[in-house]
Amino acid sequence: MLKATEMKKESIVKKMLICLFLFLMVAGSGSIMAQQRIWSLEDCINYAIENNIQIKQSELAIESVEADMLQSKLNFLPNLNGNTNFSWSWGRTLDQTTYIYFNQETNQGNMGLDANMTLFGGLKNLNQVKRDKIDFLVSQYDADKMRDDISLMLTRAYLQILFNKELLKVAQEQVQITTEQIDRTNKMVEAGTLARGSLLEMEAQGAREELNVINYENLLELAYLDLLQILDLESDADLEIEIPELTMEIINDLQPLKSIYETALLTQPVVKSAELEVESSHKGISIAKGEKSPVLSVGGGWRTNYSNQYRKFDPESGGFTDVIPFNDQFKDNQSEYLGFSLSIPIFNGYQAATMVNKAKIAAANSEYNYELTKNSLRKEIEQAYSDAKAAFKSYAATQSSLNSFEESFRYTEQKFNVGMSNSVDYNIAKSQLTSAESELIRAKYDYIFKTKILDFYMGLPLSL
Repeated sequence: MLKATEMKKESIVKKMLICLFLFLMVAGSGSIMAQQRIWSLEDCINYAIENNIQIKQSELAIESVEADMLQSKLNFLPNLNGNTNFSWSWGRTLDQTTYIYFNQETNQGNMGLDANMTLFGGLKNLNQVKRDKIDFLVSQYDADKMRDDISLMLTRAYLQILFNKELLKVAQEQVQITTEQIDRTNKMVEAGTLARGSLLEMEAQGAREELNVINYENLLELAYLDLLQILDLESDADLEIEIPELTMEIINDLQPLKSIYETALLTQPVVKSAELEVESSHKGISIAKGEKSPVLSVGGGWRTNYSNQYRKFDPESGGFTDVIPFNDQFKDNQSEYLGFSLSIPIFNGYQAATMVNKAKIAAANSEYNYELTKNSLRKEIEQAYSDAKAAFKSYAATQSSLNSFEESFRYTEQKFNVGMSNSVDYNIAKSQLTSAESELIRAKYDYIFKTKILDFYMGLPLSL
């Protein structure tokens, strides 16, 4: 009995160990699944291209234009339509099979197939096909423009996070330095080397720097929120970006402005779209002129009918007997036809002339829009080029300034540590150094973003 009890306890222990093992396995796998994903700039751009609603709408616009293009090609095919009807009539009625009027209940039906095709219509269909092909390319370039715009927005937001991260890091380092200096100052005050006012001033400086840390943390959260919103992710989504190694040499190696602009004219979707819009609008003029042209069509068809008044004729009695069966009437009453028609526009209230004039106005407007697009692109590149040069100069000047402030702070810190300088001078030198470090970070990321814009105009992919 005792042995059975021990075996039962042992079995229970084994089951508990197995359950514990399974729990640990599930918990471990859950923690692996819950690991935070690190997003690179390329990951952000690829995710947006696959999931952004505006991009999806632009892709639907491409499908819609593609359907129009297919329809314009199918318009060259002949139309074929079937028709049938069956009626009951009372009173005086014309029988369609005998063309005799009857004054009694009449049942009759008709069946037929009709086909027609335009042989010549002022080349409207041909020009419409050409225009729809151009519009299809325009829709593709418009979608590319949408992707480019969102990619630029993501690049700016991504760099803003990196910028705020570095500012936060500098602020935290300054808090650490100040904390150590407060400890050192406290010891000097206790030793009688410095007045207590220096300690109080140092503690106030530490409080200000801790507030700066909080402010930079808030700015970093807002930068993440901006990135999440561009990605159409919820604000509580667990997202962390990759920190790339940004090695930056202080050299002014920008491509010539003219070369950037000429390349952009050949590669930018917004320019290609505006250029094709001009071609499309001129095809619109040709389509409108087609309304003035005669239209030559060919048509054909097949007919048959049935009537309950269509009866057999008896030569012996000279009268009509039974109604001819439906199948016999269907076969005997068949007929076919083929014909041509020519429609010549003579006067239609100047509608065709008005359409041509409006098409010409639309073409002139598209040409102006093309020139505006090129001018706008040139101005954007000139501004980006000027901004990049200014950012380079600012970075170089700030780097030189930072070296001076580092040397000044080092000298002031040494004097303060031996009691030859007060806390006010120390805090001023430290604030100037912090400001210079922040300005250097700002100038660095400003230069990076401006050069990325120029790379974008050169048709290069956005990456860090």
